[in-house]
Amino acid sequence: MADTKCGYVALIGEPNAGKSTLLNKMVGAKVSIVTHKVQTTRARIRGITMEGDTQIVFVDTPGLFRPRRNLDRAMVTAAWTGAADADMVVLLVEAHRGVTEGVKAILEALRERVQHRPIVLAINKIDRVKSDKLLGLSTELNGLFDFTATYMISAEKGHGTADLKKWLAGELPDGPWLYPEDQIADLPLRLLAAEITREKLTLRLHQELPYQLTVETEKWTDRKDGSVRVDQLIYVLRDGHKGILLGPKGETIKSVSVASRQELKEFLGREVHLFLQVKVRPKWLNDPERFTEMGLNFKDGL
Repeated sequence: MADTKCGYVALIGEPNAGKSTLLNKMVGAKVSIVTHKVQTTRARIRGITMEGDTQIVFVDTPGLFRPRRNLDRAMVTAAWTGAADADMVVLLVEAHRGVTEGVKAILEALRERVQHRPIVLAINKIDRVKSDKLLGLSTELNGLFDFTATYMISAEKGHGTADLKKWLAGELPDGPWLYPEDQIADLPLRLLAAEITREKLTLRLHQELPYQLTVETEKWTDRKDGSVRVDQLIYVLRDGHKGILLGPKGETIKSVSVASRQELKEFLGREVHLFLQVKVRPKWLNDPERFTEMGLNFKDGL
């Protein structure tokens, strides 16, 4: 495969900056869950796309924030590791929020943790502010950090994303592709299925509960008729959480199951039989096995 290019591009930023939305837009398919809540992405998720003869492997990282729990610390470590290991880094900053204290902290950490890597600034959600404010924000950010390039985008609406993708493809190193041309994600189907169910739970539930649960695919059984049976466990911290999750007469968990099964069916292109079970595990947030299932290193949270 002569004259091909390939490389990793890490997407970093504060929680809810639009990293997962941008990843899905670049790939052209949903490979990372997106909700209105912050800190939805927990592990590094790779999305793969082609631009001409260049294969771009985008790494969607957890949002960078001040960690409080073991899980938080493991997530932040995963984000910085993803950035340090990548060929290039794209920092997403929300246009309407501007230069927050969190953005300043990320810029300072970039100087220390990610060296000798092109750092690209992507000012996201540009549809929420006027053009004169965008220019001022771009000037301010480039005054704080020596970015390799700056792009104004709306990951949700697709504005500017094609230009950003084309530029990234041109800057990546020469080399063979790492994945088949038609592969769009480097994520086990078991984990992807668990993430889809967690997204539906996050969209349905309120306040802190989505942050205090995790979903694992316990069994994945391919059937002779071409369908698949997926058995998943939802771990919560307390008995009270289990009641909320089930809902009156089990209506909440039923609606989550229907939505998750439908999306899995569309993604896999075959019939899906999804079975959800809720278990109370008070100490799952400190269980190394749970971290491994999420693609995180438990030691990074200590």
